[in-house]
Amino acid sequence: MTQGYEALRRGAAWIDLSKRGRIAVRGRDRARLLHAITSNEVKKMTPGSGCYAFLLSPQGRIQADLNLFCFEDRFLIDTEPELREKVLPHIKKYIIADQVELEDVSAETAAIGLEGPSAATILATLGAPVPGTDYSHVAWDDATIAAVTVTGQPGVRIFCPLEKAAAFVRQFESAGAMAASEDDVRLARIENGRPRYGEDIRDTSLPQETQQMHAVSFTKGCYIGQEIVERIRAQGRVNKKLTRVVLPGSTLPAHGDKTTIDGADAEVTSAVLSPVSGEIVALAYVRTT
Repeated sequence: MTQGYEALRRGAAWIDLSKRGRIAVRGRDRARLLHAITSNEVKKMTPGSGCYAFLLSPQGRIQADLNLFCFEDRFLIDTEPELREKVLPHIKKYIIADQVELEDVSAETAAIGLEGPSAATILATLGAPVPGTDYSHVAWDDATIAAVTVTGQPGVRIFCPLEKAAAFVRQFESAGAMAASEDDVRLARIENGRPRYGEDIRDTSLPQETQQMHAVSFTKGCYIGQEIVERIRAQGRVNKKLTRVVLPGSTLPAHGDKTTIDGADAEVTSAVLSPVSGEIVALAYVRTT
């Protein structure tokens, strides 16, 4: 058990998330456009609010997932590193007569996670505000603190100018936070059943298969892929669901390995050996029929 993992589980750890993509969306039609191409409610968002959403194909398949934050003058999209080059052209192809400007701000900004049961205590020690509800965000000097995490542990994400990132890290460490590695983060994420696009969620996945239904609004009206999502809701089922499972044995299965869960066929997407329980914890698509 590493210090970073232990901090995520019992204290607080800071995580370098600057490799993730960050895209600013400006212009008078920004809310209308994002509302029309994402799976969640955007038009009713107000400054300080946020949400998790999917970009879908017309066939209802998930092309990307993203965190979306509303500011007075813009929206900020936060997405996986591998999706940065995919999200921009995906949005651009739907800009026709809209007054919308997209700017990739990944290079000049930083993102730092502060996660673990003591994250809020560390923020309070530093005199920083704590956002109240999931995906909401508040200003802290020239940074933004958002209530979103990568591991599923309690915590926040800080967006700041790139040149200010090192100073924030020093503050977190002075208040007791430890650095968590990518391996620490992946371990805690999978233990918590938190899927990641590109590993657990793929471009052939349907929203209902992922069980991440907080990414979908069923009252917002039309959007790209909505017809398929609504058809599945009317049918009341999908053929497989992404599920956190505990597997027997001591050999970690690889991505794509087939197994059986309570008699049902399953395909493993990610797996780790839990330092806490000593068991293999995995995410897998488990057949429902």
